[in-house]
Parts: sequence; C-alpha cells; structure tokens
Amino acid sequence: MKEEALLKEIEAKYEKYGENPATYLNGLLHAKPLNYWDYVQVETLLSLQNPRTEYKDEPIFIMYSQITELILKSILHELKQITGENTPSEEMLLVKLNRLNNYVRMLLSFFNMMKEGLSYEEYSLFRKTLTPASGFQCVQFRYVELYCTRLENLASKDSLKQGQPSPSVENSFENIYWKEAGVNRKTGKKTLTLLQFEEKYLDTLLRLAKEIEGKTLEDKILQLPVLSPQLKNKLAEFDHLYNIEWPLVHLETAKHFLDRNGENKAATGSSEWKKYLHPDTQKRRFFPSLVTKEVLEDKK
Repeated sequence: MKEEALLKEIEAKYEKYGENPATYLNGLLHAKPLNYWDYVQVETLLSLQNPRTEYKDEPIFIMYSQITELILKSILHELKQITGENTPSEEMLLVKLNRLNNYVRMLLSFFNMMKEGLSYEEYSLFRKTLTPASGFQCVQFRYVELYCTRLENLASKDSLKQGQPSPSVENSFENIYWKEAGVNRKTGKKTLTLLQFEEKYLDTLLRLAKEIEGKTLEDKILQLPVLSPQLKNKLAEFDHLYNIEWPLVHLETAKHFLDRNGENKAATGSSEWKKYLHPDTQKRRFFPSLVTKEVLEDKK
C-alpha cells in the first residue's frame, strides 16, 4: 500500500506540471545510481588549485582561500533566506543567527590555523607572484555586508562628517569604507587592485545594493515589533564576531606573515593593511540602531 501511495504522489506531481509521469519513471529505470564523488564533484573540486610557483605550500594557501569562499557562500545562503522573507519570525531568525555565528567561528578558527599551516619562508617568496591580487578583491565579503546592513553603515568616516543627506546608491558607493584601502595615499589614485575589482564587480554590487535596499537583515529586524533579549544577544554576537573578532584574527595572521620580524611588508594589493584590517579604524557595525556599544563591549 505504501508503494501504491508513493506512485500516486509521483503521478500527481508530474501531472501538476502537465507532464507524463511514465516518461520520468522510465528515465529513472535507466538512470545510473548516484555516487558520492559525482554528487560532490570531487575530481573537479580537487583540480581547482593551480599554483603559480613550485613552492610546496602555495597549493595550501589556495585551498585556505577557497575554503574561506565556501564558508562565505554558506553565510550568504542563510542571509538570502532571511532577507527573502517578508517578515521573518523570531524563531527563524534565532536558528539562522546561530548558523551565521557558527560559520564566522569557522572563519576565526581557520585563520588561526593558517598561521601554522603555511611556511613563513615559502609564503614570503611565493606571495610576490600574487601581486596585485588581494583578499581585498573577495566580492562575497562585500555581498555579506550589503545583505546585513544599510549602506549608510558602510560609509567612510570622512563622508559621514560631510553629512550628505539621503545619497543615492551610486554616491554611497563612492564613499564606501573599503575603497579607502584601494587608493594610493601618495598619489590619490586608485590602485590596480581596486581598478580590477571595480571593473569585475562594481555593476553587480550596485545592482545588489538596489535590490536589497529596505530588505537587509537590519531592515528585517527593525520590522519586528519587539526584540527579545535572546535575539538581541545573537545579533550582538554576530556583529561582534564578524566585524571585530574576524578582522582581528585576520590582522594577527597578516602580522605573522608580513610583520613577523618588524619588516612591515606591503600587502599584495598595496593597501595599508594594519590600518585597514583593525576594527578600531573602521568601527563597522551591522546593527548600530539595534545593538548598543555597551552590549558589544560585553562581547569582548
């Protein structure tokens, strides 16, 4: 009886689409059984490391970067579900924020591991072949910011002092905080790293910023009539982990490789990495209207 009921459900499924169920069942009869390596695309995944030098640790560095991208994609997967809801429930938000916080903890752990997982001597040599490529060019990091918070919270400190009322999305992007790291301080011109990034992704970022305007995680939270202490705590935790803990771990990792013996080496993207990575310089917050400075300080 269970098999008959299942067949009726399958028939109903395809009839709903105006399709012939027998065609799909016949296809299933001839299909090969699924295996793990095809489902996960193992061979393709393991072939995606293409080092530029013969140094043994360069493939490890590439894999660290690729795993970071996969974790960021997981974060975006959760954020897209939240922002896709008209009014997400607190229950859903708590589940998603728990996942988001766990993903960021993975990033923290991962960067800590990288300090011991790469040869300082080898990295010091092969990194020179990476110029002008830089982690600055990680577009998923920018996507996460746009999904999380309103553009005004991503403005540079100088533009906030100017107090421009209700700027357009295009104007907001001209004053977004991360562009400061892509400008040569001596000449005032954009670095090749920033020029490449904008050529590749600026239109996509502007389009996303317009699509998500009024629908960010911060906006969704502001729609709720009441925020429970538990939800506030999870929001504060996410804000702190992503905007304070992760930049600090990133900074310490950079110091390990770029300033280990007081060399103060330049970043491959030519940014002032010590200034750019330190959260005290950026003071970025996803939920400034929801999470007070005192709450964030309690998270330290």
